[in-house]
Amino acid sequence: MTASLFYKNDSELAEGPMWHKGRRSFFWVDILGELFYEYGWNDKKVTVYRPQRLVSVVYETADINKVILAAQGGLFLFNLSNGESELLQAIERDKQTRTNDGGYDPAGRIWIGTMGLTHGKNEGALYCYSKKAGLVKKLDSLTIPNGIAWSKDGKTMYHVETTEYVVNAYDFDNATGNIKFRKVAIHVPGELGFPDGMCMDEEGMLWIAHWGGFGVCRWNPLTGELLGKIDVPVPHVSSCTFGGDDMKTLLITTARENLSRDDIRRYPESGSIFIAG
Repeated sequence: MTASLFYKNDSELAEGPMWHKGRRSFFWVDILGELFYEYGWNDKKVTVYRPQRLVSVVYETADINKVILAAQGGLFLFNLSNGESELLQAIERDKQTRTNDGGYDPAGRIWIGTMGLTHGKNEGALYCYSKKAGLVKKLDSLTIPNGIAWSKDGKTMYHVETTEYVVNAYDFDNATGNIKFRKVAIHVPGELGFPDGMCMDEEGMLWIAHWGGFGVCRWNPLTGELLGKIDVPVPHVSSCTFGGDDMKTLLITTARENLSRDDIRRYPESGSIFIAG
């Protein structure tokens, strides 16, 4: 299967796709462009928001007119109606880092990774945030912490460490948010590209975007087996998520970061958004 072009764009680093159930829309970000997008499922209208921050993840909230943004320096509550934002929680404001990938766990806590602005080794970390517990560092000395997902029974957390070519499995306590390393669930061969963002399907399989790998691959996290691939006609595939009313549309983000002029001439749709049914 080959993904279809959904939204032609030249994003430097499109990432963080999210289906917003309340608004019936897809969100995604362009981290280096300091903006994020919303595509309305009904009216097919694309709205561009410009928070003027290196925003990496958009989180849905109970208020359909407000989202939480993970961005350089912290978590921000952003009003979609007027563009105003307020700081909820500072994160590494004294370091040359930015947020990267993240998500909600089954209990509704926010998880977010950080990484060095120049991708320095061991400069990143993984945090968990809730109003009750505040910000808690869960993992340290990470380089590019990326996709995160939870098993259907809520007992396992899966987390990508991109530069190590692995998806790690952690025992997860939903009541406390505590994690304990269990095993490397998936080893990604180098020829498939770096594992990047990911999501889980209704059968508990992981769909992983492969940076430099021209596609999204479906993996069995219990066996580490590669099950299939959706081809994408650009090299840097950054993340993916399921959405739409039936949750059967896979939205795929891509990037132009680190591509040469020759690369972009060969793959002019780099930085665009793709879909697969």
